[in-house]
Formats: sequence, structure tokens, C-alpha cells
Amino acid sequence: MRVIGIDPGLRNLGWGVIDFEGPRMRHIANGICRSQPDATLAARLLDLHMQLTRVMTAYAPDSAAVEQTFVNKDAVATLKLGSARGIALLVPAQAGLEVGEYAPNAVKKAVVGVGKAAKEQVEHMVRMQLPGVVIAGPDAADALAIAICHAFHCQSARSIAMAGGMR
Repeated sequence: MRVIGIDPGLRNLGWGVIDFEGPRMRHIANGICRSQPDATLAARLLDLHMQLTRVMTAYAPDSAAVEQTFVNKDAVATLKLGSARGIALLVPAQAGLEVGEYAPNAVKKAVVGVGKAAKEQVEHMVRMQLPGVVIAGPDAADALAIAICHAFHCQSARSIAMAGGMR
């Protein structure tokens, strides 16, 4: 199965694609969709939409996962980030994919084993689980972690379904 993980951001939207079969995971690609900070919000969202659509077309994932975001200090920033998150949810949905959503602490717990892990720990564990990976930046590392978390979730769901079917 091929999974795309997406780390929403208005300036930098990270993405990472992995293949997994059973316990084996393989890095396919990762990168960052960037918008121009001096452009209008509508233009930035359109730019992110077009870039992410090209990624989806190029790598044809079977499944998608997006990180849930929580920002409470600045209402305007929260609304803008929510708009970028809308793009992160919309593009895979347009491709006909179901989209898993994971809280940041759930991603960290799945990848590192600790829900309050530092970004450096997450990136280190991504490198351990995807040997030889060259990561495009912190947002791409987070996106790969989201994809790994989703892969683990899918594997667990399959195991549970198979166990239920054996009765």
C-alpha cells in the first residue's frame, strides 16, 4: 500500500510518500509545497492546491493521512492554518482517497514511542525506519512521520479485522 502523509502549513506544506507491506516500509519521496508569503490568501491556497495535486498525480497513493492542528494563541493564524489544512484534506479527497487524521501527539507516540517527543527525535526515528532517506526539511520529516503513523494504524486495523474474521 502506498501512503501519503501531509503536514499542513500555509507557508510550507510538507508531504511524504511511503510504501508498506506488512512490517516493511520503504521511502518513495518527500518534499515541501511552498506558497508565496506576499501573495493573497486565495492565491496561496490555489498554489498549494496545484502543487499538492501534482504530487498526488505523480505518486498515486492508495491512502492519505493529515495531521490535526491545534493553534489557540492567534485566531487569525489559526484560521489561515485551517484553510491550508482544508487543502491538505481536499486534494486527497478529490483523488478518491479516504483521509486519516492524527493528533500530533499520536504521530509522535507511533513513531518515537513518546507523545511529547521533540521534532529532532521524530526526524531521527523517521531516518531509522526509512534507512537512506534524504529529508527535504522539517515539514517533510513530519509528513513522513504522519505517513508512518497511518501505516501502523492500517496494519493494526487489518490485524483486528483478520482476528475478527477467524471466529
